[in-house]
Amino acid sequence: MPSSNNKIILLTLGEELLLGLTPNSHLTYIGEQLRKHGVTLHSNLTISDEATDIKVEFESIWSKADIVITSGGLGPTVDDRTKEIISESIAEPLVFDPTILTAIQARLQQLGLKMTENNRKQAFRPESAKVLENPNGTAPGLWIEKEGKILIMLPGPPRELIPMFENEVLPRLAQLGKIDEIENYLQIRTIGVGESSLETNLQSIITSHPDLTVAYCAHQGQVDIRLSFPNHEEREEELLDIAAQCKKLLGSNFLCFGHDSLPEVVSKILKLKIKTLALAESCTGGLIANAITDISGASEFFRGGITCYQDDVKIDMLNVPMEMIQQHSAVSQEVAMAMAAGVSEKFEAEYTLSTTGYAGPNGGDENNPVGTVFIGLHSATGIWSRKVHFEGTRQEIKRRVMTVALDWLRRTLIEQPEENISHSELQKESKQILKSLS
Repeated sequence: MPSSNNKIILLTLGEELLLGLTPNSHLTYIGEQLRKHGVTLHSNLTISDEATDIKVEFESIWSKADIVITSGGLGPTVDDRTKEIISESIAEPLVFDPTILTAIQARLQQLGLKMTENNRKQAFRPESAKVLENPNGTAPGLWIEKEGKILIMLPGPPRELIPMFENEVLPRLAQLGKIDEIENYLQIRTIGVGESSLETNLQSIITSHPDLTVAYCAHQGQVDIRLSFPNHEEREEELLDIAAQCKKLLGSNFLCFGHDSLPEVVSKILKLKIKTLALAESCTGGLIANAITDISGASEFFRGGITCYQDDVKIDMLNVPMEMIQQHSAVSQEVAMAMAAGVSEKFEAEYTLSTTGYAGPNGGDENNPVGTVFIGLHSATGIWSRKVHFEGTRQEIKRRVMTVALDWLRRTLIEQPEENISHSELQKESKQILKSLS
């Protein structure tokens, strides 16, 4: 089991990150990968490519971390100076490595490119560094063990960093006992209940286990609960009992064990029940369809969708009566229901969702201001509409509407929570979150 005292710090470099031109996907990815292996990043610092910034910030991090991971600044251009500055900071001379040069030449030849002089600087490494192979680029990763610490330098492009991290970094960390094979906690994902209410509701279960560690994480209409014991491998049955009690108490607010997203949960239910889905989206602009089709195997249940933004498209493609739009407006309960019915008929789907509303920043009226959205739901047993109102940016409102719509569908699909949950069923649902369940 990895030591919880290991302090792992991520240093991400690049002006594009600070300017907001590129999202810091490395933090999300590396944090997630480490979490899956039972450890947590201590912190992340994002800095510019300036030599002074790299030197000052790296030396500060190096003085207090057990493991430092850097991303970016290993390329061939003048602003790629991570390796040079850090080598100086740890008193490691740079040495030429002909094997690196050979790999660079092979990579460039494969791409039909010529070797240039600035590519040669990538063939230098700190004297004690071990090379992490990069079959997807010219910048090798570097692994250094020094002063009882570990330094891992990775290239910036995700298509190079991700396979390197999975194929080179994680196996080395596992071999040294710095990470586990799998998460050392059990996660319960909930939806439709706030963080404070959730803690209050589960208080009777949690307080009966004084040494149980509980962490709450709220995001996008959901709250995750992470449960663990210091010696979780020896207390698997106890943890499973707690999880079963929580699931029963949560009822329909229980989403899943583990890390499945709401679209993934809905997809699994539709597959299990052998039901089909179609979508008619106006204000969400295809966002729900995109989330569904991001899931492998969506073709098993997803019939299709129509982004019917303008009124004439609603009329022509979904047979929404023109008189209905004129009488109630396109943003109304009646039109949302008509859209859901129309797309059901067009795609012959058993379940359909529709969205129509004002995502902002313009539009709306006194009765239905910006942020007002009507969601339609159609099934074999009926057709309904729900009015919601959200504050926030256009993008935030669209995402929140997607969450409410899919959760409404999920609650319609699921049966009442089981009165009794066997451990074998719970083990399947938890998807081997605990190492002892593998």
